[in-house]
Amino acid sequence: MRTRCRTIAITNQKGGVGKTTTAINLAAALAMAEMRVLVVDTDAQANCTSGLGYTRGSIRRSIYHSFVLDEPLSSIIVKTDLDNLKLVPADRNLTGAAIEMVDLPERESLLKHLLAPLEADYDFILIDSPPSLNLLTLNGLVAAQSVLVPIQCEYFALEGVSELLDTVARVRRSFNPDLTIQGILLTMFDERTNLSAQVREDLRNFFPKDVFATVIPRNVRLAEAPSFGKPIVLYDIRSKGAESYINLAKEILNHEKKGAG
Repeated sequence: MRTRCRTIAITNQKGGVGKTTTAINLAAALAMAEMRVLVVDTDAQANCTSGLGYTRGSIRRSIYHSFVLDEPLSSIIVKTDLDNLKLVPADRNLTGAAIEMVDLPERESLLKHLLAPLEADYDFILIDSPPSLNLLTLNGLVAAQSVLVPIQCEYFALEGVSELLDTVARVRRSFNPDLTIQGILLTMFDERTNLSAQVREDLRNFFPKDVFATVIPRNVRLAEAPSFGKPIVLYDIRSKGAESYINLAKEILNHEKKGAG
């Protein structure tokens, strides 16, 4: 159905905004829609890796071995509970990877070169970035065609988006002129509070073309799922959290279909 792999960096310079939750659960929802999906964990905390079923110490090699030791990603990829979803795991070795990568040639483009041989095998590659602007985050932005920005519904949300869009503009100028905004995703949305509604309204006013129609609610089941090493669609598909990520996957697929048309 699809002719070209779409690589999306899920990025926010701030932590605790639902970035990893989005990487795991959007990937799973796309996989359930019969897309071939690869998740790439580039965060030393490895929460994406554990959220897809791999406990600390249970993997022998991670993306660190590709970045620093030049091992192909194909030898690092592991399976998940969903047939269509594969994972490039991370581990705490990545903490020092940015320092070890500094002297490597084309250090900003390492991930792009590592992913290139895999693109024919996948419909979507989702990159879970660290919650800071470091060399690993930059690698994700250089490798991606687009950026998905999760934003928590709180004060200063608008400020956070503006800062990130400035970063994207700089990456465009210096490394990746084709980088686009996939969308801004409102997370931890609480329909009972005026603040969530106000943040949504403000963001849609400032970025009318970029904010996803789908919002991700505060949801207990969504928060529980990572501790069981499962995406929400396998943990509780009837929950509001599962419904919202399925809707997000549909929104992205519809957008891709229009783009292809």
